[in-house]
Amino acid sequence: MRFLPIFVVLFWSLLSSAQERYAVSVIPKSLINRASAVVRDLDYEVIMNKPDDLAYKVRSAVTVMNSAGDDEGEVVIFYDKLFQVKSVKGIIYNEFGLPVSKFTEKDFKDVSAVSNVSLYEDDRVKYFRPAMTTYPYTIVYESEIRSRQSLFLPTWRPVPSEGVAIEKSTFRFTGPADYKLRYREYNYPGKVEENTEKNIKTYKWQLSDIPAARLEPYSPDPDRYRTRVRLAPETFAYRGITGKFSNWTEFGTWVNENLLKGRDVLSPLTKQYISELVKDTNDPKAKAKMIYEYMQNKCRYISVQIGIGGHQPYPAIDVDRLGYGDCKGLVNYTKALLKAAGIESYYCIVNSGAFKKDVSPDFASLNDGDHIILCLPFKNDTTWLECTSKHYPFGFLGDFTDDRLVLACTPEGGKLLKTPKFAALENRQTRKASFKLAEGGDLSGKIQTRFEGTQYDNHDMLEGEPFKEQVKELVKLYPLPNLEIEAFEFKKEKGLKPVTIENIDFQSRAYAALSGGIMYISLNPVNKEKRVMPDLRIRNNPLFINRGYIDEDEYTFELPAKAKIEYRSGNTTLEKPFGKYTATVNVKDNIVTYRRVLQMNEGTYPKEQYAEFVKFYQDIVQADNDRLILKF
Repeated sequence: MRFLPIFVVLFWSLLSSAQERYAVSVIPKSLINRASAVVRDLDYEVIMNKPDDLAYKVRSAVTVMNSAGDDEGEVVIFYDKLFQVKSVKGIIYNEFGLPVSKFTEKDFKDVSAVSNVSLYEDDRVKYFRPAMTTYPYTIVYESEIRSRQSLFLPTWRPVPSEGVAIEKSTFRFTGPADYKLRYREYNYPGKVEENTEKNIKTYKWQLSDIPAARLEPYSPDPDRYRTRVRLAPETFAYRGITGKFSNWTEFGTWVNENLLKGRDVLSPLTKQYISELVKDTNDPKAKAKMIYEYMQNKCRYISVQIGIGGHQPYPAIDVDRLGYGDCKGLVNYTKALLKAAGIESYYCIVNSGAFKKDVSPDFASLNDGDHIILCLPFKNDTTWLECTSKHYPFGFLGDFTDDRLVLACTPEGGKLLKTPKFAALENRQTRKASFKLAEGGDLSGKIQTRFEGTQYDNHDMLEGEPFKEQVKELVKLYPLPNLEIEAFEFKKEKGLKPVTIENIDFQSRAYAALSGGIMYISLNPVNKEKRVMPDLRIRNNPLFINRGYIDEDEYTFELPAKAKIEYRSGNTTLEKPFGKYTATVNVKDNIVTYRRVLQMNEGTYPKEQYAEFVKFYQDIVQADNDRLILKF
């Protein structure tokens, strides 16, 4: 019994240690400021036993400070035939570091990563979201995933987003000492630690005491300034295949020989159909256009991230039979159709999204790129196809994949090519409207808008929808009081420079109110700038305008015969390095013409110009609210 006091002391000592470890009170104050979540301790280790035998081990402790950080407390694990979940378990602690609940794999929801799609039935996701309503709380978990491939190795991104502070985050790769691991560091403040012991080599990266960053509008792509480390193999195993690459040329060759070869087989019936489809023209580009539009009409796109569903496209014959596919499958299918007509094309890997992110020119890796497009290398005119859209014209890439380096998998190996760039003058939204104002304040009129360049698909949510659904969207897009859509037309001119044209006939009841013989009229009823830029006294990132564009509006108002203009706004001109704005008002008899042009210039500007940028937008907001005062 003399050992009982020692046992009691030890028990309370361990409990106190655990309590102190996850208590919010021990988080450095510098990390709590602006933080919606704090990564207390994240240890992510990739262990390679052999190229076809890897373990991914994670131990994570994250404190969620408020509801804005709930996503950081969620545990999400993707798996398929190549990635198997071996174990996952965790504990949730309260603000004081006391455990409140435990969870294991049976508490996770297990769902298909792509619902109701038979091609991807092996791709699944397990996820767990704590049912916590009291903040702050800390979620601690451990997981292990086993993998039979080493073609794709993970990227370490210790800072996932703004509002997340890092107390400590560690990333390790452990493997045979003679294994040639390639890695690339971005914005890493330290130096990799390498240690070899008993023929096992470990690479270690660590980051600590990083305060939460705040959101800075108009910043560059976060990958330009956040820390990340990318890994890539030199030799690897994938689905029973071994391979080797150290540059894009070798990688492109491997993709062609091992991921694409034999996947372009079509049925004799489909080949015959394609032959009949293009038999009346000898122009390869005209044939390609027919085939592309055939594919668009036949197939629908299923959104599957690269990495889910594997990296190999499903066979063209399966996509042809089922009529759907992800980006890999639809590109491979279109490529097979073109091949049946004797037209060469390249399967291209690209980083998609509004930010123009190049494939890294000097670091070949499978985790560079998240989308697939198709390149047609015609003799005098390289043409690009976005195969996931049912509405894009032949040869058009929008702002999802424009102006960036991509990897084209050619017969000679991988080649870096550049997708087309749109100039600001091409990215136009041009609106003309004629309005008639009634004495009672009702406004009626017609609005025509043309969308070009990367603005071509601004209102794509309207295409093909029933009229009632289109009206619901139009009411959101055009916030006029008591808006009634009397007629609507939405059409696309799919030429070399495609244009979307939108025509609206409308009534706006009580657009303006008459009081004491005075009526106030807004001169810009449908394209007012409403964004309010936060005035950041301290800014870390440069001012970045990702893509230039022009919005041009011209409105004519027919005023009631009895109306007299008591006051009208003056003309406004604002000109800065990053943009120009003009607004003019002209009056002739009872016709008022309002013209507005806003041009934004793509580029990176010094962070010191952000205050000037905020003032520029404040002045636009003020000018857009200019009005007429009428007297009756």
